[in-house]
Amino acid sequence: MDRRMSNWNQLTVEAAILQSTQGPWRGPSRRIKRATVTIEKLPDKVLLNIFSYLSHREICRMAQVCKKWRVIAYDTRLWRNVSLRPEISGLHVGSLESLLGLISIRFGGTLRYIELPIELITHTVLHELANKCPNLTHMLLDFSTAMQLHDFSEMQAFPTKLRYLCICLSEVIFMEGFMRKIYNFINGLEILHLIGTYEKVEEEEEEIYEVINVHKLKSATPNLRVINLYGINFVDDSHIEAFSSNCIQLECLAVNYCAKVNGSCLKTVFQRSRRLTCLLMNQTNLVSEHVMQVEWEKTALQELDITATDLSTECLIDMLTRIPNLRFLSAGQLNGFNDSVLKAFMEMGNPKNLIALDVDSSDNLTDDALHKFLSRFGHQLYGISLSGMPHITDQLWQSVLPVLTNAKIVIMGTQERLGVNIHVDQLMDGIANNCANLERLELRWDPENLRFSDKSQKAVDMLRVKCVKMKCLVLSDGRYYETTKANFERADRLTVVRTTTNCRVSNYYLLSNYKDLIFN
Repeated sequence: MDRRMSNWNQLTVEAAILQSTQGPWRGPSRRIKRATVTIEKLPDKVLLNIFSYLSHREICRMAQVCKKWRVIAYDTRLWRNVSLRPEISGLHVGSLESLLGLISIRFGGTLRYIELPIELITHTVLHELANKCPNLTHMLLDFSTAMQLHDFSEMQAFPTKLRYLCICLSEVIFMEGFMRKIYNFINGLEILHLIGTYEKVEEEEEEIYEVINVHKLKSATPNLRVINLYGINFVDDSHIEAFSSNCIQLECLAVNYCAKVNGSCLKTVFQRSRRLTCLLMNQTNLVSEHVMQVEWEKTALQELDITATDLSTECLIDMLTRIPNLRFLSAGQLNGFNDSVLKAFMEMGNPKNLIALDVDSSDNLTDDALHKFLSRFGHQLYGISLSGMPHITDQLWQSVLPVLTNAKIVIMGTQERLGVNIHVDQLMDGIANNCANLERLELRWDPENLRFSDKSQKAVDMLRVKCVKMKCLVLSDGRYYETTKANFERADRLTVVRTTTNCRVSNYYLLSNYKDLIFN
């Protein structure tokens, strides 16, 4: 704490000195006066702005410094978006009484977003939020660790202005008793997330419980634009069809990691939901015959994720040549995605509007076919991922980089050990000279395959200086990662360079509803 105070005082003095130098020089006395300026002299609105860059856990610690800082820390404007899940925010509320006090004193009318863990989800807390936080529009309720629910039989109130609701489902607890109490309050919802327990499911077949009644839920939410059903082991096509029967405003449907979905509902869904532009079906069990029955040429679909769905080559050709306005395609880990699919897409489809392409681990695509495609359409791509393919090396990238002038997201390389070396200095030079708009870059190659010289710093300098919009550069752990990280840190860009152990880049940033799809 003392160190932090010292650092802040030093920064404040430097800022004050800089400000004072804007006026005319007034002699030695001016210099003495500047030296006495400390953070305590700053106006409250400046301190409030400084505090806004801190996490809530840090703000709570700052409140213990002095009375003035305590007043600043309790300003409701700092508590508009609050997570009370300790594993996410580090904030832990020890009792319901403490939370009720926070809602009344600290949150109030400025609260917009709140995350609650299972132990804090009670009818009393929800009553207080409904009564004291009239502007609450976003809520996350985490039931994922629940072994039993609180008693909601007396619940008579719930926030009524919610636009966004995320419910993390329990693996075993039936939640219909709680859901029945909130149906009358959530008809204004536009964004709904139901998050399952995909990562907890064991390979052995066990009895699957339908812990929430989707068919009743859809009747209470007619205004949904975005539905995200993530990793729910009981969700199948009947649940998707149920939502489509009542949600005519639907724009985005995501059912990633819902293994029981096979696509039998898709034809009906698109007939009902004419506004549906985004369909994300990563790791579902789509059946080619069902997918081919959809009238793709009549849809408004623009964004499609069919990664790891095992669709046949025939199905892929049929679908990609009939979708009239595809802008985003994620089709990685598909054995059926080969050169003939890419050729048919180029010749009979409409890739002229495509801005994002992800063909991760599509080993049946040759570098020649990819080169032909990128040579024709690479100039329009904002996101491109050719990762996970050992035969795609820096040679292909060097040949197509001059075309990728609009790229914002680039993902390349594979973690498999290669028999050839990747000359990363030349690659960085090529990226720096051609991709001025680049924001996110990931090189997944094994560090043992990266070859760079003593002049590597110059190449990294070039990348850093020319790609000024770079937010994220991901590299595998190793000597090259350490060199690159040190280079960016010397330029005070501390958070740009990361490792593949804690960060992955995706084209999902380009989805039109990306911000609405974030649930953590």
